[in-house]
Amino acid sequence: MEARLNTRILIVVDNEANLRLATDVLETEGYVVEQASDAGKVQDILERTVPDLILMDLALPSTDGAMLARKLRAEGRLKHVPIIALTASELRGEREMARKMACDGYITKPLDTRKLLVQVAAFLVRGPAPANGDPPGA
Repeated sequence: MEARLNTRILIVVDNEANLRLATDVLETEGYVVEQASDAGKVQDILERTVPDLILMDLALPSTDGAMLARKLRAEGRLKHVPIIALTASELRGEREMARKMACDGYITKPLDTRKLLVQVAAFLVRGPAPANGDPPGA
């Protein structure tokens, strides 16, 4: 658990219940969690810190989550940060779509608290997708 104590995760979700659930689960395991519900808040947080992982809802009220992910990925200081899409569907093409949106993977909603910690740990170990677009470990 020591490694988790300094691991920062930014959760970008506009649904209060999902935001609270993910935050509670991750903080209980020792992760440091920052919360944002829109693009403006994301920018405010990123001005003062660089997270180790970003969990981002694709359906945000003020901006398209995919557009925001591409914008963040373009920032040099965030290139090493895995961006994981939170999506309500698990369609066969979701993995490819997440990659095209500059995301390194996806986690489906509703969030499964039993799987969330395992999924987050796996994405932290794998890191961001290589520049060639292949997913980490592929």
